[in-house]
Amino acid sequence: MISGIRAFLKGNFGAKGHAGAKTGDRRRGGVVTRFAPSPTGLLHAGNYRTGVFAYLYARQNKGKFILRIEDTDTARSKKEYEDNIVDSLKWLGLEYDEMYRQSERGGLYRQYLEKLIAEGKVYVSSAEEETARAAKGENPGPRKSAIRFKNPNKKVRFDDLIRGEIEFDTTDLGDFVIAKSVTEPIFHFAVVLDDFLMGVTHVIRGEDHISNTPRQILVMEALGAPIPTYAHLPLVLAHDRSKLSKRHGAKAITHYRDIGFMRDALLNYMALLGWNPGTEQEIFDRAGLIKTFDLSKVQKGGAIFNEEKLRWVNKEHLKRVDPALLASDIRSRILSSERARDLKWNLTDEGAQRLAPVLLERVSTFGDIDALITAQDLDYYFAEPAYDALSLKWKEDVDLAPAARHLDYAKAALAGIPDKRWDEEGIKAAIWPYAEAEGRGNVLWPLRYALSGKDRSPNPFTLAAILGKVATIQRIEQALRLIKTTADAKTQLP
Repeated sequence: MISGIRAFLKGNFGAKGHAGAKTGDRRRGGVVTRFAPSPTGLLHAGNYRTGVFAYLYARQNKGKFILRIEDTDTARSKKEYEDNIVDSLKWLGLEYDEMYRQSERGGLYRQYLEKLIAEGKVYVSSAEEETARAAKGENPGPRKSAIRFKNPNKKVRFDDLIRGEIEFDTTDLGDFVIAKSVTEPIFHFAVVLDDFLMGVTHVIRGEDHISNTPRQILVMEALGAPIPTYAHLPLVLAHDRSKLSKRHGAKAITHYRDIGFMRDALLNYMALLGWNPGTEQEIFDRAGLIKTFDLSKVQKGGAIFNEEKLRWVNKEHLKRVDPALLASDIRSRILSSERARDLKWNLTDEGAQRLAPVLLERVSTFGDIDALITAQDLDYYFAEPAYDALSLKWKEDVDLAPAARHLDYAKAALAGIPDKRWDEEGIKAAIWPYAEAEGRGNVLWPLRYALSGKDRSPNPFTLAAILGKVATIQRIEQALRLIKTTADAKTQLP
């Protein structure tokens, strides 16, 4: 062991992220933050919010943002969870400058543990000593040997960017465990060494880590590492104000991607979980967040994750999408659906541009469009509706004769509209004076039902503009034929 330590003390490390002269250079280079998730399950917004804040702070200061996969828990860590973390960050656009896995850094942990042992700053506690500690209630863990940090029993102070000065008396911590063996470091050692060697200048993490900080500062001092600046964020809470978790319905970030949320909307909403700019503004694009974000404005109290508010934020982002791009995305979403394929729906670019504003009034996410398709609430845009003729009758009418008269008028009026005036404004101008004279409901109800076959649908002027002149007149003619067939059948009754 001694020869290994001597070699360690003389040398430096060539691998990416290892110790050596570069560590100091990187600290002098500016801000370095990190997001350090454990791949032991699907992470949710409460987890990624930490990454969002660390990313924004790094980019705002033209610094470096590191992804560190803390996968030393080999029993629970899984590649599928790591892949999901990477996919989630990629979708959110949180590009990282470097990536590390703790499972690949075992040699470094061993070398530094051996160095600290040689310097007398940590020591190996035997299995018998650990058993004795357990008997006293000091060690609830395994009855095996461990590497313990020799606690100097002093007060530790640090300035938190969110919570101000925090002080701990470390005496109560005793000589705490930092590794099970030289090949099995635990959290308090691995995270400190990694932050040191990766040049992390700002540790941005949840407030549940505040109690870990005094131990980690002691280890940093033993390593001769500079103390990073801390910012402990308020927790993200479920609706019942408990910590957000999968047990409380928290969903993976990729779930929101898959059901049609916009990535910038989710990024925007997560930035608002515990932070606000001090103004009334709530909607930000990525560049706006990077410019405006301010750690000093992070609140101390917990932030409740509210999916309805997320939906509102998403809709606000939808409203800001370029209309042509939004129409294109809506067209792709509709035509890629199973129902569209089965029924051979046709939707041109021009049709999508007319349909997009109407759908935007009804949906908050692209996933809501899927729900409308499943509920068959979009069918009438693509095929003539089927309905009972009596549905065309306005509630005050005795029979279908008034509906037939109003539809006849509408057909003639609409046929006279020049093609270049076929828009919602032109259609309304042709029908509205007549509707006001005859009664709006009397005229507009049968017209709307003839076009949609639904009790609830957009107004007939909007529908006609979307359907086009030919399809609109065809549907009115179909309604008139249905009325005639119904009337003929009635006269034949005994």
